[in-house]
Amino acid sequence: MAPDRIVVVGAGVVGLSCALRLLQAGHRVDVLARDLPLETTSSVAAAIWYPYLAFPQDKVTAWGKAAYDEFVRLAGEGADGVMVRRGTELLRRPTPDPWWVDAIPTLDRVPPRAPYADAWSFETPVIDMSRYLSWLADRVRDAGGTITRMALGSLPEAPLVVNCSGLGSRRLAADETTTPVRGQVVVVEQFGLEHWWLAEGVAGDVPTYVIPRTHDIVLGGTDDEGDWSRTPVPATAEAILERTTDLVPELAGARILRHKVGLRPARPQVRLERVGDVIHCYGHGGAGVTLSWGCADEVAGLADTSVGRLP
Repeated sequence: MAPDRIVVVGAGVVGLSCALRLLQAGHRVDVLARDLPLETTSSVAAAIWYPYLAFPQDKVTAWGKAAYDEFVRLAGEGADGVMVRRGTELLRRPTPDPWWVDAIPTLDRVPPRAPYADAWSFETPVIDMSRYLSWLADRVRDAGGTITRMALGSLPEAPLVVNCSGLGSRRLAADETTTPVRGQVVVVEQFGLEHWWLAEGVAGDVPTYVIPRTHDIVLGGTDDEGDWSRTPVPATAEAILERTTDLVPELAGARILRHKVGLRPARPQVRLERVGDVIHCYGHGGAGVTLSWGCADEVAGLADTSVGRLP
């Protein structure tokens, strides 16, 4: 019998990962999206494996571990844009191990530096989304899937639909609990930096981060809930450059390549469930990359039932 036809809505990292897992399970898959992969919020992501603005913690830890392991495997196979790098997170006060610690192999306590009171270091996948999204889209096509630009006013009719539309779910799933959290970054030239850095904000608010990739370095960030603007703000860029240079002085004078803004699809918790002929998979906040493969595995499991019936 021919594989069941499944339509995936959304061509960001979550949508493409789900599409590939479904294709690998033998389904016929078509991806429909208003924005093609390199136009999505995923393309703006730094993107480091790190659970951020995603809940609930137990499921995020499980999904995150699956994705961590898969990215390590992909890095070992030479997948374009995927690498594993060590870095350091600096914290303002003495802090217990993070709630997601079971998702990674090791977490090493390291001496903090002023004005921070605590620090830890670990190896984690770092993904260059400008390369990885193209690689992932090619894998979808190579497996027999299609990716088509289409602005949808509602979820399409199909034997099974997987809704990975992110913020689009406000309309497509009538879910107003999904809200934007604006993130602005500055991308500078790569000058040989390999170690990544995260630093907690003064009041535990927006973190500062420096994420080195192969050909550039992403500096951030912002955490503006409810802000829909995709236009970079010059004053914000200056503040990011000041904070990141304080964190990594070697950044002083690095040539700026571009300014980018992405709208993270935040929600009180990730929605991953099957309702009749629709599987919803959205609301990943700032952890779309971090949770992508774990969520894709679960979506494939939910699809592996009689299409058109509840699992």
